[in-house]
Amino acid sequence: MHWGQTPLLSRADELPNQSGFCDLLSPADADELLSRRGLRTPFLRVAQDGLLVPAARYTGGGGAGAEITDQVLDERILDLYAGGATLVLQGLHRIWPALIDFTRELGLAVGQPLQVNAYLTPAGSQGFATHYDTHDVFVLQVDGAKHWRIHPPVLPAPLERQPWGGRADEVSATATGQPILDVLLAPGDALYLPRGWLHSAKAQERSSLHLTVGVRALTRYTLVEELLALAAEEPRLRATLPFGIDVSDPEAVKPELTETVEVLRDWLRCVDPAVLAARLRQRAWPAARPAPLYPLAQTAALGALSPDRRVTLRPGLRWQLTSAGERVTLRVFDRTIILPQMCAPALRALLSGEVSRVGDLPGLADNTDRVTLVRRLLREAVVVPAQGSCPNRPDGGAADDPTLPPPTGSAGQGQEEPRRQQSGEHHHGHRARAEHRVLPVGENLRRDQADQRAEQGHYQRQHRHPDRQVPAVPVAGSPGDDAQGVRDQRTAETADSQQRIGGPGQLTGLTGTGQEVPHRGQHRQGIPGGAVDRTGGPAHSAARRPKPTA
Repeated sequence: MHWGQTPLLSRADELPNQSGFCDLLSPADADELLSRRGLRTPFLRVAQDGLLVPAARYTGGGGAGAEITDQVLDERILDLYAGGATLVLQGLHRIWPALIDFTRELGLAVGQPLQVNAYLTPAGSQGFATHYDTHDVFVLQVDGAKHWRIHPPVLPAPLERQPWGGRADEVSATATGQPILDVLLAPGDALYLPRGWLHSAKAQERSSLHLTVGVRALTRYTLVEELLALAAEEPRLRATLPFGIDVSDPEAVKPELTETVEVLRDWLRCVDPAVLAARLRQRAWPAARPAPLYPLAQTAALGALSPDRRVTLRPGLRWQLTSAGERVTLRVFDRTIILPQMCAPALRALLSGEVSRVGDLPGLADNTDRVTLVRRLLREAVVVPAQGSCPNRPDGGAADDPTLPPPTGSAGQGQEEPRRQQSGEHHHGHRARAEHRVLPVGENLRRDQADQRAEQGHYQRQHRHPDRQVPAVPVAGSPGDDAQGVRDQRTAETADSQQRIGGPGQLTGLTGTGQEVPHRGQHRQGIPGGAVDRTGGPAHSAARRPKPTA
């Protein structure tokens, strides 16, 4: 058993990709980020002798036209790095294309939000003292070699609110003992560290570059936090304590504690799992963004849309579809879109990847309705042009375009309720490549977790294998009508269709600049059949950025 339990070392010759991890981020790529990309804090941190270097020592103004004061200055980075400092490139899953794709794909495979940092350590240097992280980590050695010493936890499975600094003495004392694992990582090697395991790492005769893929796993304590938030709706739990009670007296507190526990126990038995799941969705989904999209190409696709055009679900977009009465509700990570019930068959076909050609969408009266619905979904960034269908790109959308579906996989992950959710059917969108890159590490961890669940009597789903081929979304494009032809089709029928479905620009709350005014915690009722909520859930839904591992 390794997942969440013990470290796991995988050597390069045990992993499928014999070329290592340089295609994700090479030393030359790191130099590019540090010198030519206008990098700003907090995307870079610098550590030396176990302490963080103040940002003022390596940042400043960017020159004419870029007078911001926190841009990374390459001359100062050179001085610090040559003097033995470790450079920590943070949040690479948001700024470096190869890692944006890798992280999204792997995150969908493991079902957890991920983050990626890079550590560049000069020869013979050690950036951080022995410590532990509050999230699981995959260490991918890219270049050079690093000596790792792993010790057992002083606090098993720590939460984010339980960093190692509060137990510094225990950590230091444990680090003096015999390590559980004493290993030299070479290029192409991978190491899995569960949260809480103590570790330190030191570069050897030459400089080292490694990536850390942090797994921001939700815990049972996450459920407790959300349950406590829901418990505020129970009147008995909001009752005032007795007048004059001395809360410092255990005997006075004891009967109140007993009654509160009883009330809480009764309330917990009645909690609706659907309500809890909705809160967890609002917390988890915004932490893992879908694939980037091209605003200019997306806008051009809006103007050139016709029944012959093809679209696909935005890769990595998690979705949930529910029907109630005359409305169908589509929930994604940052908004809720309400449409007429007549759109439900078309939405199911499009979201599941069964249909990509606009004119083939089922359940709608005519092509005018189909075009109007797809235009709405393009404007809401739910779908993107399929391969070969980007009107303002010379290649029409290249095969390796991160916003377009891969030839071996469907486009997204989601749930449809009640039919699909009750049956356990989910749509998973990822390229097997990302999952494949960390095998057998990831496969061993998933297998261990599955075995553990089987022992507990609730093994519910099959192992996912990297070589499993998911039916691809059709990608053959068609030139369709040009923009002028589309404009000629916008007759009274189009206006009528937009009134029923909700065309772009008709959403309530759109300002003159095209920005929507948010209304937290409520749906925004717009035109008949149209509503949108862009709040993305409560303020705490965005994942906090943790401090990087060594």
